[in-house]
Amino acid sequence: MTSQQPARRPLQTRLALAYAAGIYAAGVFVLVLVAVALSSVDAGTPEGRPSSRVTTGNGHGFSLAQLLTGSAVALVILIPVALALGWFVAGRFLRPLRAISATARSISAGNLHRRLDLGEPTDELTELGDTLDDLFARLQASFDAQRHFVANASHELRTPLAGLRTLLEVTLADPDADTGTLRSACQEALALGAHQERLVRALLVLATSERGVTRWDTLDLAHVVEGVLTSRRAQATDRGIGITEHLTPAATAGDPRLIESLVANLIDNAVRHNHPDGYVQVTTHTSATQAALTVTNSGPVIPAEQIQCLFHPFQKLAPDRHGHGEGYGLGLAIVNAVAQAHRATLTTRAPAEGGLSITVGFTQTSQ
Repeated sequence: MTSQQPARRPLQTRLALAYAAGIYAAGVFVLVLVAVALSSVDAGTPEGRPSSRVTTGNGHGFSLAQLLTGSAVALVILIPVALALGWFVAGRFLRPLRAISATARSISAGNLHRRLDLGEPTDELTELGDTLDDLFARLQASFDAQRHFVANASHELRTPLAGLRTLLEVTLADPDADTGTLRSACQEALALGAHQERLVRALLVLATSERGVTRWDTLDLAHVVEGVLTSRRAQATDRGIGITEHLTPAATAGDPRLIESLVANLIDNAVRHNHPDGYVQVTTHTSATQAALTVTNSGPVIPAEQIQCLFHPFQKLAPDRHGHGEGYGLGLAIVNAVAQAHRATLTTRAPAEGGLSITVGFTQTSQ
């Protein structure tokens, strides 16, 4: 047996009944006051004198009983009047809510560019509409960014697959292919596979970062940075880039793997997008409430208005920022996602002489 849902009573009906009840109660209250006042006057009239009467302008009067009878008839007539007035007032007040509901249904159906725009007068409902408009705008921006990300990810994943297929088809179509040719083709295929593997790994790290932090461990930023630098020094030396560090204890809490990924991507980005014989400076320090990590590197000049673009997935400013073909435009996007997941502040500065300085401030904890 299926349980029956209670009948839904529209909000306008409930408001109309509430308004009508209020009007009717006010009428009854006024009638009671008048009746009590007249009764007290009548009770105070000396015997032998006529009872109190309500006199009209032409000299005729009404007794208390007649007044009560007429008031009762007026109260009966007041019932439909109060209901009609309550229905009208409730409809006027609910009109913005109907507009909000209709527009929300339209937006949920995929029409993300619609907005409420309730306009005047400014009251609690229009404030609610403005709040919802801001929410819809953020949702539209989020969906647009998601579609853009999926399109770029599909392109980045399809490119090495297409290259691998072309390589194999050309090699197989060559009737004079020998062992050396096949070996070379296999090496190129392995390189394309490694490229795709790194891209997939970066996408997985980005997705994990955007999912949020599920593990909060106490850690020292200086210790994490030291471990990452140990594995990056040889690569920086091969490119002629010097790394200097000034690491002081900076305790915070978070997911160790995500924070290590943030540090690794910051240092990789600083090494990759740098000048030959350039430098990278890594600093950890604490302030009153934050444990901060700062990575500063030399490199090409970055326009100030384009700095935020670097933190969007697959965004690359210019060919000279592609490094040696190893970048996917995901490094700083991962940094931004990890910082947001840990509720950390992200401060970026582009010096006039070139390069980039990025500071990530985590909440400081005591070890």
